[in-house]
Formats: sequence, C-alpha cells, structure tokens
Amino acid sequence: MNFAASDGAAAAHLHHRSGGPEQWGTRAMYLAVGLAMAAWAPLVPFAKARTAIDDGTLGLVLLCLGLGSIVAMPLTGLLANRFGCRAVLFASSLAVALILPMLALSNDVVTLAISLAIFGASLGTLDVATNIQAVMVEKDSGRNMMSGFYGIFSLGGILGAGGVSLLMHSGFKPLHATLVISGAVILLARLSRRVLLSYGNREANGASHFVAPSGIVVVIGLLCFILFLAEGAVLDWSALFMIETHGLDPAIAGFGYTAFAVAMTIGRLAGDGIVKAVGGSRIIVVGSFVSAAGFILAVFAPMQLLALAGFLLVGLGASNIVPVLYTAAGAQRRMPASLAIASVTTIGYTGILMGPAAIGGVAYIANLSTALLLIAAALAFVAAAGPRTLRR
Repeated sequence: MNFAASDGAAAAHLHHRSGGPEQWGTRAMYLAVGLAMAAWAPLVPFAKARTAIDDGTLGLVLLCLGLGSIVAMPLTGLLANRFGCRAVLFASSLAVALILPMLALSNDVVTLAISLAIFGASLGTLDVATNIQAVMVEKDSGRNMMSGFYGIFSLGGILGAGGVSLLMHSGFKPLHATLVISGAVILLARLSRRVLLSYGNREANGASHFVAPSGIVVVIGLLCFILFLAEGAVLDWSALFMIETHGLDPAIAGFGYTAFAVAMTIGRLAGDGIVKAVGGSRIIVVGSFVSAAGFILAVFAPMQLLALAGFLLVGLGASNIVPVLYTAAGAQRRMPASLAIASVTTIGYTGILMGPAAIGGVAYIANLSTALLLIAAALAFVAAAGPRTLRR
C-alpha cells in the first residue's frame, strides 16, 4: 500500500474542507461573538437606571452573566460532538440575537438577572463553539490562523461597544441599538451557515459524556486564566488606576484601555505571520515578558504618557499568547479537541470573572499598583511554563 499517496490524498481532502469559504465563515463567527459580547457594556448604565438598583446589587446581577457562561461552556464540547459544530453555532447565534434586546427591556432586577444568565449561557456556548470551529479549520488547513481569528474578535468588540454607543448618541433608544446588533449577528450566522464545518470532533469517536480535564489541558487552562485575568485588570481597573496613581483627568482615563485594545487588535491581525516566523514558544515567552514590562511601566512611569504606553505594551505582548495556547489545546492528545477547548475556555474565563474581585481585594489590602505588579509576576510564570505546553 502506498502510504505516502494515501497521506497526500487525505491532506488534500482536509485542505479542501477547510479552504477559503470555511476560513471566512469562521472569521464571521468571531466577528459575531465580539459584536454581541461588547454590545452589553454601553447598556449597563441604562439597565442600572431602569431597575433603580445600587452598585452592590448591580455587581451581584452582573455575576449572572458570568455564571450562565460558566455553566454552558463545559457542555458545548458535548453538544458539538453530538449535533455538529455548525448546528451549535447557528443555534447559539440565534439565542444570543433573541435575548440581547431583553437586556434593554428588563425593568426589574429579577428579569434582568434571568436575561443576563440566558445571555451569558448563549454567548458562552457561541464562544466555545467558535473556538472549536477555529481549531478544526486551522488543523485541516495546516496554516497558522488563530491569531487572525482572534484579531477579528477584538475588532468585533470595538465595533460592538463603539457601534452601540454611537447609535445611542445619534438618538437610537437602547432597544433599537440592540436590535441592530442582533440583526448583524443573525446575518453573519446566516451567511456563514453553509460554509462552516458541520462535524463535531473526529477525534472524539462519538463521545457524548463529560471528560474531566487533566494534565496539559489544565495547564493550558491556567495559563489562559492568567492572560484573561490580565485583560480583565486593564478593562476594569486601568481607568481608576490612571486617575488615582497618575492623576489623569477622569474624562480621558479610559485611554489606558483604548491603547490596550488597539494594540491587541493590531497585534492579533498581524499575528499569524509573526507566529509562523518566530514560533509559538517565542510568542509566549517574549509576549509574556513584554506584557509584564507594560504593567511595570504603568506602575513606575514618571509621567502619564508613559503609563498609558505601559498599557499599550500589555496589549501588544498579550495579543497572540491566547491564540497560541488554543492551538496547543487543539493539538494535544489527552482529550478530544472539542472537549479540551471547552475546558480551557471555562478555566480561562474564570479569570475574567474572578479578576475584578481579586484585584479589588489586593487593592484594599495594599493598593492597585501592588495588584498590577502581582499580575506582572504571574505573566513571568506564563513565560516559564507556556513553552512546555507546545511540546507534545
């Protein structure tokens, strides 16, 4: 039997199944995730005003979004294996689009909490299913594409938050702004439906039961946890840090996160070529140290502009680490890829959930500068442990 010819035919078949249409379909789904996820941020003040709740109650209600995601994420790998990734993607896209307007309609705390929990579960399912799709497409094509996919996700986040804000500034009511985003999500899902890969995970061999993560999958999840924690720190605390530590005008204190988000988006859009040129290990090591240096610069900078540049470095350094780790999760052999992606996403996502509270606790005991320096130390751990996840 000619094994070389068989392998070549198989490779050609796989490349055909994940060619240009499948890749563009995956990009469209990442754009949809980014749009939907970020659309909620500008709605928070309006939801608080409609329900007439205080900051403490709002914090508890916001936990419902994260809890919904955490419950749904581990199940998504099973659903993708059982029904196929394309079906899960389309169903979760519709669920996100349908529940998003409810966030602009909820007038009492119970309705808002339930709506957020359903939105979180739908969004978590869509997020994990999109990552599973991306891993399959990247594997089948034999190309580095994960950074580019995440760059589209970051771009979607900018368009989602900025688009809703601009619509409401132009006179749209919150409900009408959410309907625009919902329409965009449905359109992207509809256009992508025929070109997305329909199968679940061929390595799962029909598995439909939960498999507890272990070994390398847990390590990858913990590293993603640290990266998501760093991202959450910039999102939730950079403005307050710039005001309290560097005396920045509150009106422009959000520039710290803006610099971070722009740098991360640019880094990811250019990331596939960089990963191919220098390799995943160097991306993890150099990126972690650059990101850690950014936090250190933000803390010790003698002037405001340098502190803002520190957050830019954080975004630039961290931009391609998570995509590399997701590629590693899809390539490991301990678990079926779909279940591994679901586990890594669940573990990593807790970094965004726990981040604000953990940083707030450290800031209460010491100060925000100490909290950011501890994150820099954690990123040094990523630099040390990360390359080992690529050795398989």
